[in-house]
Amino acid sequence: MIWRSPEPRYDVASAVAQGGRPYQEDATVADFPFGMDSGVAVLADGMGGHAAGDVASKIVVTQVYAALKFRSAEFAADEAAIPGIMAEAARRANEVIRGHVRRNPETRGMGATLVGLVAVENRLYWMSVGDSPLYLLRDGKLRQLNEDHSLAPQIDFMAEQGLITPEAARDHPDRNCLTSVLMGGKIARADCPDAPYAMKMGDVLVISSDGLQYLEEPQIRKLLHRHRRRKSAEIAGHLLAALEELADPDQDNISFTVVKLNHMKRAERKIVPKPASFVEEGRLPTTRVAVLPAGPSKEEGGEDEDAPEGGGKVAAPDAPDAPDAAAFRRAGAAG
Repeated sequence: MIWRSPEPRYDVASAVAQGGRPYQEDATVADFPFGMDSGVAVLADGMGGHAAGDVASKIVVTQVYAALKFRSAEFAADEAAIPGIMAEAARRANEVIRGHVRRNPETRGMGATLVGLVAVENRLYWMSVGDSPLYLLRDGKLRQLNEDHSLAPQIDFMAEQGLITPEAARDHPDRNCLTSVLMGGKIARADCPDAPYAMKMGDVLVISSDGLQYLEEPQIRKLLHRHRRRKSAEIAGHLLAALEELADPDQDNISFTVVKLNHMKRAERKIVPKPASFVEEGRLPTTRVAVLPAGPSKEEGGEDEDAPEGGGKVAAPDAPDAPDAAAFRRAGAAG
């Protein structure tokens, strides 16, 4: 017998749209298995133009998700290791980008932001590099949990000090310049708190690319609050509909994942086996391997179709460090 809660602890849905761009440079994945008390979500916003930004975002999401999934069975037993696992996954993704650029010089300048989260019961861990936001709606209030690694915070501070007008800050040409991003070189800044953030029942999380921010934050808050009792897929649909209604010809790629915390009950997975007397002899499930006759050897004229030409292993040389930069400006068609 398997007992399950009437609804999962987490209600999760993702959404993507190309916007007004000729190609999609965002990538995202979420994995919150029903009946589990943990899950992961990863999102990357690529930069660098066609055949570069989309590749960078896929590299980041693939590398980080694979690392988190591989270690996910350890999360509950050793939560203290989660921040280190996330940081190492980001470093590995950065190294893979560096290797790709070395082998494909025409993609130099490619990169991607990263925002990833791990939830264990009601405890939230995250890792972010760049300006992709992690939003939390709680008690009707919207806040960004992670750091914004762009010039936007400095520009907004200038407006708060009266040095520039709010309108000038909103439309500042350097607002989206990144101060940290995964490009294969040194990672200038990363946000990866050691301590988890405690979630409450009813919390709504959104990790997104900056394409969602074509909506003003008050509008995002209003939509999330109005539909907070809906399923996450419905919430995602309302956010997409609002962006489509804007009909902005410059709309950036859109990708986001909505995560709702439905309840705080532990997932119980109890399987009650039948007594041995009820199991018929010879009916126990077994896994067997069929051994096929060997084909002719090379001496007998056979060929190894899977062997690479030359019969040797190919190893890529180490890639040099990419030059550091204080700030990175997105390409004109960046995601």
